[in-house]
Amino acid sequence: MASLRNASPRLRNYFKEHYIPQALLCGLLVTCPKDPLKYLEKMIILIMENGLEHIRWDMCIDPSMRPMIRRLSETYLEQLFGLDDQLMTPELMIKACTFYTGNLVKTHFCTWRDITIPPVNESEVLAKKLEIANNYNDFRCKRYLFSHWHFYVKDQKERLKASLARLQQLFYSHRLIISLSKWKDKARQKCLRRENKLLLEHEIQLNKWKSKQKINIIEEEFVFPEENVPEPVSDGSEFDISLLPESAILKIFFYLTLRDVIICGQVSHSWMLMTQASSLWNNIDFSLVRSMIPDKYIVSILQRWRLNVLHLNFRGCALRVKTLKSVSLCKNLQELNVSDCPTLTDESMKYISESCPGVLYLNLSNTSITNRTMRLLPRHFHNLQNLSLAYCRNFTDKGLQYLSLGNGCHKLLYLDLSGCTQISVKGFRNIANSCTGIMHLTINDMPTLTDNCVKALVEKCSRITSVVFIGAPHISDCSFKALSTCNLRKIRFEGNKRITDACFKYIDKTYPNISHIYMSNCRRITDGSLKSLSPLKHLTVLNLTNCIRLGDSGLRHFLDGSASTKIRELNLSNCTHLSDASLYKLSDCCPNLNYLSLRNCVLLTNIGVDHIVNIFSLLSIDLSGTVISNEALVALSRHKKLKELSLSECYNITDAGIQAFCKGSLILEHLDVSYCSQLSSDIIKALAIYCTNLTFLSIAGCPMITDSAMEILSAKCHYLHILDVSGCVLLTDKMLQHLQRGCKQLRILKMQYCTLISQEAAKKMSSVVQQQEYKPDDPPLWFGYDREGKPLEEQQNIKYKRSHLNSLRRSMQ
Repeated sequence: MASLRNASPRLRNYFKEHYIPQALLCGLLVTCPKDPLKYLEKMIILIMENGLEHIRWDMCIDPSMRPMIRRLSETYLEQLFGLDDQLMTPELMIKACTFYTGNLVKTHFCTWRDITIPPVNESEVLAKKLEIANNYNDFRCKRYLFSHWHFYVKDQKERLKASLARLQQLFYSHRLIISLSKWKDKARQKCLRRENKLLLEHEIQLNKWKSKQKINIIEEEFVFPEENVPEPVSDGSEFDISLLPESAILKIFFYLTLRDVIICGQVSHSWMLMTQASSLWNNIDFSLVRSMIPDKYIVSILQRWRLNVLHLNFRGCALRVKTLKSVSLCKNLQELNVSDCPTLTDESMKYISESCPGVLYLNLSNTSITNRTMRLLPRHFHNLQNLSLAYCRNFTDKGLQYLSLGNGCHKLLYLDLSGCTQISVKGFRNIANSCTGIMHLTINDMPTLTDNCVKALVEKCSRITSVVFIGAPHISDCSFKALSTCNLRKIRFEGNKRITDACFKYIDKTYPNISHIYMSNCRRITDGSLKSLSPLKHLTVLNLTNCIRLGDSGLRHFLDGSASTKIRELNLSNCTHLSDASLYKLSDCCPNLNYLSLRNCVLLTNIGVDHIVNIFSLLSIDLSGTVISNEALVALSRHKKLKELSLSECYNITDAGIQAFCKGSLILEHLDVSYCSQLSSDIIKALAIYCTNLTFLSIAGCPMITDSAMEILSAKCHYLHILDVSGCVLLTDKMLQHLQRGCKQLRILKMQYCTLISQEAAKKMSSVVQQQEYKPDDPPLWFGYDREGKPLEEQQNIKYKRSHLNSLRRSMQ
């Protein structure tokens, strides 16, 4: 300002025009007075009194509101800009002030002007904004209402659709009930007429048979009399199976074996086309025809259906190496069973493994494979889930170590090492390192298995859910303690004398989800074990066969617990200390029981059977070796739902009891009355009349069964699959002819000690059934009768000695 005194008038006018408005404007912006005009008047008077030389930009601002800014001296500015030898010229001062004033006006004055001066046409802008806001609000309201209306309409449509479906279901159900009731009435009337007719025919045949004086037991050529030939049932119309839908035809042919399918393909051209469906050849079982079909036909079948084959079964087939190599043609193979194949070698497995990488199930049990095959498994079968090496004794612990090579067998879920006695603790440790995901483990017939082997396996295999150790006598309670890290759901031990009640305490504490327990022939188990099992809420199957120390108190504790509510199978065979006292709670505590075995429970009487009858869910019961009589069978006949009944060696029952039971058990499918020598042919007639759905029948040791009774049985029981007539010494070749005519579905036939059946007839019958047991020798002495069916001398003493010996053996064990 000092230099302003000596400035030219032009410079002084510039300061008047620019610097004075700057001071006034800064005062207005900072002070913000209530009356700006009075404030400006006051400040102009102040400037005029002080003069232009004293004007500053902040002189119009109240001292308390002025910013604390340090003023730079002229000398400092000269040093800052390097002007030590020069003075600030007026021209530079004018330029600096002009720039500063312009910047200040631009940043502050324009903003103040925009705020103080109202915008033009503000009402129109507000009206437009309000219109936009109203439109947006209307749109949101419409969208909200429409969404609710849309969901409401959609829900109503779904409810209407569900109601319509429910009404249709009720309509169809009602119509089906009406149709079934009418069909049931007609079928019942027709069945009664057939039974009456059949009874009349049986009486006529029985009278004819009794009127004969002599019976020719052995005939070289049998001629069936024309008057006894059953007339075929025909309604006068023929049925062509090719008229059925393709899906129905496939379901019918799925039940046929490979041999039957080939035979059906030779009937006619239409049947041949039906047997060429690709889905019929997904599963090929050569084990049933291993003695009938040559290798060249096996190769041709595999070549033709190589893209469709998913499951192959060569069990027990003695095939050539070339035939086994043809398996490599089946690129989509998922399941391969070559167990019991004597010709299987490592070379054959090499071809199969290289060409069939998708195999999930592999059964190599009882073959001669070595460590070479074990090395191939992890290299090629990357998805292998099920592996059986049972009774393969040519590989070693090193072979099990190969399982971790390459991608390894890390997806393996099931492993069977039964009978592999060469495996040591090191081998089980190799399995644990290679197959950590194993869930199901089976090790049977392995006397070298110890607790250390189980511990080595469980160290890394913590996902095991089921273990089967049958024939492992050195396993003890320590194995159960080692298995506590696994979530077991199924355990099975048999023939072990080191397991005690302590293992059941581990089961109660560490396996709360266990559902299946098989502890057969474990002699050291007592009633305390049943008490420990009572809290298991998920237990469905309990098998304690030959646990001779179990008694009534243990069973009562078990029935009082929560385990009895879901139990479905209960096997207490040879538990000789059980009596009627422990069975009265079965009907109340076991509402879901389906299978019950009280075999050789000699203290069980007819009173106990009366309690068992009240278990309405019961389907199968085994009372063999007990002292029950006909009263118990009369009580069982009231159950009406039994499908399986075993009464082997029940010497107190007679024909009357079996007949009474058959009258009330029309759905019976399984009956075992073997070694009940007091029964006669009358029971066979009762079965033929009332139990036409029979699939299993054992009358072994019944010497009074005749050919005429078997003729009646074969005429009515067309669904019979298994028949045991061993020791029926009066049966002849006629019986086999009757079975061929009537029992078309017979698969297993046992006829040992049938002296009147010739070897020629037995050989002819062997081509009809899948399995046959035949021996023309005389019955053993313990049968109690000779080859003519006559009782031996002192038969009662023999029976008494035999029962006494059995009881003595049980007590000693």
